[in-house]
Amino acid sequence: MELKVKGINTRDIITDKAIENAMVVHAAFGGSTNLLLHLPAIAFAAKCKMPTVKDWALVNKKVPRLVSVMPNGPVYYPTVSAFLAGGVPEVMLHLRKLGLLHEDVMTVTGDTLGANLDWWEKSERRKKCRERLEALDGVNPDDVIMSPAKANERGLTATITFPSGNIAPEGSVVKSTAIDPTVIDKDGVFRHTGKAKVFTAEKSAIQAIKDRKILSGDIMIVMGGGPKGTGMEETYQLTSALKKLSYGKHVSLITDARFSGVSTGACFGHVGPEALAGGPIGKLRDGDLIEIIVDRNQLEGSLNFIGTEENRLSYDEAAEVLKKREMHTGLQPNPDLPDDTKLWAELQSISGGIWKGCVYDVDKIIEVIEAGKKALAEKNK
Repeated sequence: MELKVKGINTRDIITDKAIENAMVVHAAFGGSTNLLLHLPAIAFAAKCKMPTVKDWALVNKKVPRLVSVMPNGPVYYPTVSAFLAGGVPEVMLHLRKLGLLHEDVMTVTGDTLGANLDWWEKSERRKKCRERLEALDGVNPDDVIMSPAKANERGLTATITFPSGNIAPEGSVVKSTAIDPTVIDKDGVFRHTGKAKVFTAEKSAIQAIKDRKILSGDIMIVMGGGPKGTGMEETYQLTSALKKLSYGKHVSLITDARFSGVSTGACFGHVGPEALAGGPIGKLRDGDLIEIIVDRNQLEGSLNFIGTEENRLSYDEAAEVLKKREMHTGLQPNPDLPDDTKLWAELQSISGGIWKGCVYDVDKIIEVIEAGKKALAEKNK
């Protein structure tokens, strides 16, 4: 009610600067990759600039990770410890010292972010929360939410990398800090070249793990997990099953599905375009040679089909091979997908797909429908 009295509307709060602040805080926490869906959708609804893959990558390169919690570590404190250490405003105190926040944005308190942080820094609430964490758990709050200098000293690196390549032309995402450090080369780069084992459903992929058909060095390709295939369900069961293998750290996973916030390992999700939208991931076959490179220091990476063991190809040559291939014969939407989900999947695909927040762009949808109506009319003449 106070906001209404002051004449402050939602559009005054959700702005381009506020969206960028959210991206910065996400990077500092090492947050869930699900925000890559949520934030563009929020930006679209608020008529703000929608963050692109390049925008996410730039933010993650310039913002240090400051929070040590599960599943990123290096110490796996529970989320409640981050809350008691000061939570979002505490992290923001460090970020504003680095000049990474827009402090002039309006917030739901009716004050600017800068004013809120001024209050938090001197507040009794902050003092009591931090004291409680130390008294009850014996944990120093500054070991959970660190200063940039301390985070650098403890070896915290940015969480997310956005690999692209002939398998993922629109991009993909991996929690690069959650890749087992023992499989990272001394130069900070994860490299994995291996044969593909292809699955058109999460269920069959999990069964293959249970049946010990997935071997050390394999690269699992799970297609059909995007909006058109399953409604883009999260695939925690799959990543959890991989963790049960003694050699799980030597198995990589590439999928057009999304992951749970607690997933770990060399798991690459959000591959775009999704298989059922014509993405090249849907043309991969068992035995294809796949090359994965993730530089955890430079936050750069690639996912590429490179031919077969007998016939190695350049990235461009392999891309041409994929263009000429038919889609995988077993690729189809989940037969139990509800009609309303099928409709949503088609409409969001027209509107830009997963890297545009899976939204409804009404103008684009109408344009496609009108073009379809004209095409049908010509066909029926």
